[in-house]
Amino acid sequence: MFHKTFPLFLSALPLSVFAMESVDVISTEKAEANVEKITIEGAATANNKPVGTFNSPISNLEYDPRVDLQSRNMAEAQADVTIRGGIFENTGFRVGSATLIDPQTGHYFAEIPIAPEMLTEPSIFTGVDNALYGVNSSVGTVSYGWRPIQEAGSVSVGVGNNNFNLQRVHGAVKQQLKSYPAWSVGVEGEYSRSESDGTIANGDHQFERASGRVQLASECSQTDLFYGYQQKFFGWPNLYTPFDVNETEDIETRLVMLNHNQRYGEKGNESAFEVSAYYRENDDHYVFSRENPESFQAFHETQVKSLALSGTHNLSPRLGINYSAQITADDIESTTLENNFTSRDYYNISVVPEYRTQLNTKESITVRLGGAFDDTNRDEDRLSFVGDIHWFTQTGDNASRSLYLSYAEATQVAGYTAVGGSTTSGLFRSNNQLQREVSKNLEFGASFDEQSWKVDTAVFYRWDNELTDWTYSFDSTSARSANPVDIETLGFELIAIKRFDNADVVASYTYLDKSEDYGIDGVDASFYALNYPPHRATLGLVWFATDTVEVRIDNEWRKQEINALRNGSDSAFFSHVTLTYSPAQIEGLNLVLAVDNLWDERFEEIPGTPGRGDQYSATVTYFW
Repeated sequence: MFHKTFPLFLSALPLSVFAMESVDVISTEKAEANVEKITIEGAATANNKPVGTFNSPISNLEYDPRVDLQSRNMAEAQADVTIRGGIFENTGFRVGSATLIDPQTGHYFAEIPIAPEMLTEPSIFTGVDNALYGVNSSVGTVSYGWRPIQEAGSVSVGVGNNNFNLQRVHGAVKQQLKSYPAWSVGVEGEYSRSESDGTIANGDHQFERASGRVQLASECSQTDLFYGYQQKFFGWPNLYTPFDVNETEDIETRLVMLNHNQRYGEKGNESAFEVSAYYRENDDHYVFSRENPESFQAFHETQVKSLALSGTHNLSPRLGINYSAQITADDIESTTLENNFTSRDYYNISVVPEYRTQLNTKESITVRLGGAFDDTNRDEDRLSFVGDIHWFTQTGDNASRSLYLSYAEATQVAGYTAVGGSTTSGLFRSNNQLQREVSKNLEFGASFDEQSWKVDTAVFYRWDNELTDWTYSFDSTSARSANPVDIETLGFELIAIKRFDNADVVASYTYLDKSEDYGIDGVDASFYALNYPPHRATLGLVWFATDTVEVRIDNEWRKQEINALRNGSDSAFFSHVTLTYSPAQIEGLNLVLAVDNLWDERFEEIPGTPGRGDQYSATVTYFW
């Protein structure tokens, strides 16, 4: 627990600091510091809006080469976001400096009621960056920052097949303070709603979101106070169970967050820190059968309070300290949890000193070496080691290449649905013997950056011990059971982008190979840990056809691992196509024609859960 290893962790820090010097890093998300992630200039997908509902922070991640999104109904309804062959609970979502934790299950990590205009494009943290900045996310973290407010506004109306309709309004204003001209205050808000009958029978949805923030900003700081509310009702056959029933969920999420970002220090040797505090409520009502709701239904009410800090403090142009810390307290009221495991406190601190040395005018080496400490008031603590070395070479005025080698450890504890419910009966059987999960990642990668193209590639080997998976047995009456598994994963990633005069192209290929050991008999199928694509490729295109016409295309092909619960093919090909017409006669007016799942692919992204159908829509938006 906390008292055992935390003092040892603190005593080791001065040794690691004095053993190294560092690099000047102004921001915790500066690209050179994030050598663990495959980076892409700008968005990693061609499209930036969904077809069947309004935009959300996770929209179009299913075509992002850095993640694998497995959806029920659609991504914005309920989707499991996985990174590098992990499962949904291995992936954290970070806003500012704080990871948004849901105590019940990782299925609700992505319930983030924030308008995408308020957030930066997501950064995908793996390896050292995930160990440094992530909390309770052992494989990867999807990280967003708060954008500076810009005066703008829009109103949208959309319709489509399956009785789809959408309405949305967004606006932002900003004003400099007369008495303090270096400061500005801004206000931003939006309201969005959509509904449809769904792309298959009993796949209907009704969504709405309202969010707003106030921002105080200067040249070296930004403070945001945010409130968001989101309500979602949706249905889907076999949403969570393989028993051929029409299930539904009704989810309400409230989020209050205060975030402050500050830069300080002398020019050329600046430092930065970011403080985030949030309060989150997530209420869920699950119905097993919409035709017979009294047969089984569950209510969950969760509350989370958290304070987080991250940043980089530069002691000199060569020596800096990257750090992150978060304290979180949560509790849950649930109709399915049978023991007293309904609250938990989490403690996380990571310190990774960084040293940079210039070999010559064009070559430099950066070394990061440190550790992360994780503890809760209910689980054993864990001290993890992280480190990497990064060799950077400037090969031209706008060209460079880099190589890196890294090793990182990260840990997490299981959610309450996995550890706190009945172990002998019910649809979802828990396991009260689940231990802290430990992930170890060894990785080698390279990046080649030229003026009009870029290639990033990485090879990694990951050891996941005591990973919590949900499994199915044909001899069991439960829908799924929580079981620990040891898995070793070999992975390869390749992402390439190319910019032409009138088009941008992004292409990727990923390979995964797993070996698993559950240590028990009777596991006939895995819903998550073994639901992965050994082969996956994406291809995105943005074509600026004329001054008024733009075409965006995202494609994904996958060959999925064989699963006893999956119906139909183990391979799939998805396409998302958007045509935007912006008439020159009316400035600010856009007409968007879009289709997702163009080929009406019915691939089961979750084994035993029907795949989505095709969705067409036409949306008119006026910007000002």
